Amino acid sequence: MDKRREFESIVREYSEQLYWQIRRIVLTHDDANDVLQNTFLKAWNGFDNFHGESKISTWLSRIAINESLDFLRRNKHLGSATSDDMSVANSLLADDYFDGNETEAMLQQAVSQLPDVQRTVFQLRYFEEMKYSDISELLDTSEGALKASYHIAVKKITEFFKSRD
Repeated sequence: MDKRREFESIVREYSEQLYWQIRRIVLTHDDANDVLQNTFLKAWNGFDNFHGESKISTWLSRIAINESLDFLRRNKHLGSATSDDMSVANSLLADDYFDGNETEAMLQQAVSQLPDVQRTVFQLRYFEEMKYSDISELLDTSEGALKASYHIAVKKITEFFKSRD
């Protein structure tokens, strides 16, 4: 199989999984599609350097997470971060591709207010149900640090919901 066909097969196999992983970080459909395209572009450019030291899914996830975090950092620098507490929830509820209810939108609002690393750890553990060992490999950090980040994230999300009562 030539390189292009092999990569097309990878894109078909992993597009949906990566889309949802990215979507949970960047939140909107259009942004997730943009980041997904950037992820596959970066993967294509680095495809010759992938030698199978890790699983292809881990390699792609690492690229997707880094691209997602870069996207968030770029947007913060552009001033797109808003002070409106309910902007993420309102944006999600108005998104045609969001099929959740108000509580799910509020959860995403709470998650969106976490620092990037805590948000990523929470999303991978809570939504993706990844094991700490897998997250550790993906983010190249210790399991202890991940557990601490997750615990702090859960505490902040709990406080967010309590403040809404």
